[in-house]
Formats: sequence, C-alpha cells, structure tokens
Amino acid sequence: MKINIKKLVLSIIITFLIGNFFAIFINIGDAYLNLNKGVNVPGFIFPIVWSVIYTLMGISLYLILESKNYNKDKSIIIYFFQLLINSLWTLCFFKFHLFLFSFLWIIFLIILVIFMIINFYKINKLAGLLNILYLLWLLFAAYLNLSIVILN
Repeated sequence: MKINIKKLVLSIIITFLIGNFFAIFINIGDAYLNLNKGVNVPGFIFPIVWSVIYTLMGISLYLILESKNYNKDKSIIIYFFQLLINSLWTLCFFKFHLFLFSFLWIIFLIILVIFMIINFYKINKLAGLLNILYLLWLLFAAYLNLSIVILN
C-alpha cells in the first residue's frame, strides 16, 4: 500500500483542529486547579497524551479513508461525530463547570468511541486497534471527572 503523505498529514491535522477546537478558547484557571480531585495528574501530562492520541486517531482515520470498503462513509461520520462530542466535553467541563453533566457526556462519548472502534475494526483491524489508547484514556478521564463530581 502506497502512503499518501498529504492525506495522512491532513487526517492528523483535522483531528487535532477539531479535537482541540474549544480548548483554544478556554483558560483552565484557578477554578479547576482548586478543585478536589481523586488523582492529581500533573498538567504537562495532558497535552502529551492527547497529542499521541490525536496522532493515532488521525492515522486510523487515514486508514479508513484509504480503505476500499463500501461501508466506510458511516464509519467516517461516526469518527467526526465522536470527535465533536469530545471537543464539546472540554467546553462543558472547563468553561461552564458542568461537572455532573460532563461526566454523563463522557460516558456518551465512551459509548460512541466503542462503536467507532468496532466499525473501524471491521474495515481495517489496525484502524480499530489504534483507538484503544483513546478509549483507555477516556475511561481514566471519566474516573477523574466522577471524582470531581463526588469530592466537590
């Protein structure tokens, strides 16, 4: 399989842009930093982990786009829908401080991501597997979110 570098890079860039869209407009500030948390993760970890996750997601999108599977359109729609839901979680949690709502939102996101992984896996096994880290991170993020709901 010949790699279309432009399409691969564009898939990764689009993933970063949509995934980080609302984060650009939000200042986490003292309100979040002063919350009681179940686990205190150093702030520098988040951009590193999300960069790896978005890169893997972009690669998985590229693999689906390059697939000859006639059912890939549904999977691409699911991909962009869950990415938008992901981006909106940031707005709900950090901007509006809707912690309980954000927890329910991330559960919805986890369900969407599981659905996406299954759909991707059916088209291209590697594309599905590349999103396992994303799912694991979302589960951890849900735990962090729930701990904030309970402790505050």
